[in-house]
This record gives sequence, structure tokens and C-alpha cells, in this order.
Amino acid sequence: MEFNMKDGGFYAEFDYGRLDISGDEKYGIRPYQLLVSSLAVCSGGVLRNILEKMRMDVDDIHISAEAERNEEKANRIEKVNIHFKIKGSGLEEARIEKAMKLTKKNCSMVQSVSGAITVEESFEIINDER
Repeated sequence: MEFNMKDGGFYAEFDYGRLDISGDEKYGIRPYQLLVSSLAVCSGGVLRNILEKMRMDVDDIHISAEAERNEEKANRIEKVNIHFKIKGSGLEEARIEKAMKLTKKNCSMVQSVSGAITVEESFEIINDER
């Protein structure tokens, strides 16, 4: 990856388009937002693949993520809470709990910050009665 300086931050060009990054939201996505997004979306993608392999009927996964930061230590991210709302038909809590454990173990972004940032994942099931 290559990053180029611009007013208020940096940018990078990718096949899908341009990514603007800045510590000021007026100029781009903030670095901590990228980190939290990477954790959440990597986990979501891994979870989706696992649920598909488990042949679970999932219609939608909504992810919310919140970061807890330590202002006394350069505002570092200490903890990220990731919550999945999983919508589908006939979803079973025990099977999703198993999928969640596999997700945490197999998400490269979560494993990359292991030991430095606490990542807690939770879920709720929204059974879609068809």
C-alpha cells in the first residue's frame, strides 16, 4: 500500500476507489475508525462464512462496534465490543455460540491485536418466521 499526503491527512488509491485518512473527520476516516472497522468486518466475514458452512439459514448480519479508549495513554484503544444481530430462519443459540468461538479464532484482524486490545464479541438472534 502507498499513502500520499493531502490537506489534513493522507489518501490511498485502491481498485475500488480512494480512501482518505485523517485524524480530523473533516478530511477522512480516522485511523481508530479503520482499526475498529477492520476488527468488526473481518469478524463479520468470518462469521458469515462459518454460518454458511454450518448450513445455517442466515438472511442478514448487522454489526455494531464500540471502542473503549484510554486518554492517559495516547488515547489508545484498549477494548472493542462487537455485537452481531443475526437474522435468519431456525437459528439455534448453541450452534451460533460455536460459530462465534471459531470466528474469534479464525479472524486474522482479531488475532493480530490479541494481547494488545481486548475484543469482546456478542450476538443476538432474530428468527425470521417464514
